Amino acid sequence: MNEALLRSLTPSVLGILVRRGADFAAAEDAVQEALVEAVRVWPVGPSPSSGLRSSGADPIRDPKGWLVTVAWRRFLDATRADAARRRREGLVDEEPAPGPVPAVDDTLQLYFLCAHPSLTPSSAVALTLRALGGLTTRQIAQAYLVPEATMAQRISRAKRTLSGVRFDQPGDVATVLRVLYLVFNEGYSGDVDLAAEAIRLTRRLAAAIDHPEVAGLLALMLLHHARRATRTAPDGSLVPLAEQDRSRWNTESIAEGIEILQAALARDRLGEYQAQAAIAALHADAPSADETDWVQIVEWYDELARLTDSPVVRLNRAVAVGEADGPCAGLTALAALNDSLPRYDAVAAYLHERDGDLTRAARLYAEAARKAPSLAERDYLMRRAARINARGCR
Repeated sequence: MNEALLRSLTPSVLGILVRRGADFAAAEDAVQEALVEAVRVWPVGPSPSSGLRSSGADPIRDPKGWLVTVAWRRFLDATRADAARRRREGLVDEEPAPGPVPAVDDTLQLYFLCAHPSLTPSSAVALTLRALGGLTTRQIAQAYLVPEATMAQRISRAKRTLSGVRFDQPGDVATVLRVLYLVFNEGYSGDVDLAAEAIRLTRRLAAAIDHPEVAGLLALMLLHHARRATRTAPDGSLVPLAEQDRSRWNTESIAEGIEILQAALARDRLGEYQAQAAIAALHADAPSADETDWVQIVEWYDELARLTDSPVVRLNRAVAVGEADGPCAGLTALAALNDSLPRYDAVAAYLHERDGDLTRAARLYAEAARKAPSLAERDYLMRRAARINARGCR
């Protein structure tokens, strides 16, 4: 049984059921049942219990057709059994004949549906992983480190929200990209690598829609993912960008990301993901931390701030200004921002350390550690504070 094949076919099978008239929730349940059946019978071929008697569908020659047939039968069985769904009896009377399925790809519509504006970001992410990623509820729960029952409730609420929604208008690409970006930023845990899964899904989206920001997001993911192996030490501690072993960065991913980004930028329709990717590309292209082109990075942060008006972007820009023009310039840029921003104290500590004010830097590192969102980040900031204090004692 080819699990990768099953996951790659899931969106198109789901899209076919939705196009035939099934609502999203019922179709998604039916597809999941078909996937379970495939896991059970594909190693030995279809069995009578699969509902494929005289269907002509062969899981070896036509795996997509096999899944569509089984999923549609499961949907019809559920429709007949549920008195509350008798309004769908018209669908039962005209079951499509088994055989090759149309080559229409409904993947793009499903991306927009899973990122529907009526869903919360967490629900949209979970539904995207379930419907487009082909992951089980258990796998998604393990990736997010929550109980399976909690994730099942989240997915069920999302499907109820979409019940009866007919997607007949163009969707918002920006919303879809935000959902995929959220998936990527979750990183990886359990037995599901969410960063790799986000890249896979974004590749599928890029194949379905010709949009420079889709390409920009894919480039950004590839460039960040290229450094993944060097971001933590063997003991799990954080390794800052300047101290990472660049010889271990994935040069193939970097080259692909830069190529995709250059093609997107050439279309002259700049967006936030292209600007972020440009910054990541400048970091990835530098042979060493000392050779980083910080002047260009500041210019790209200026573009990104213009596009997003994000205070977090301006916070990161202050670091870049400090590298390009010196710590005093960085502190001046930082002074214009609200000190309640996440990681403000960490940035201030770094700039004061570079400016030679070690007492203030140590105090700010300790304060930043107290507010750190993760144990690894807290330990890193505490080590920075301890290192400065040790230097002051000598």
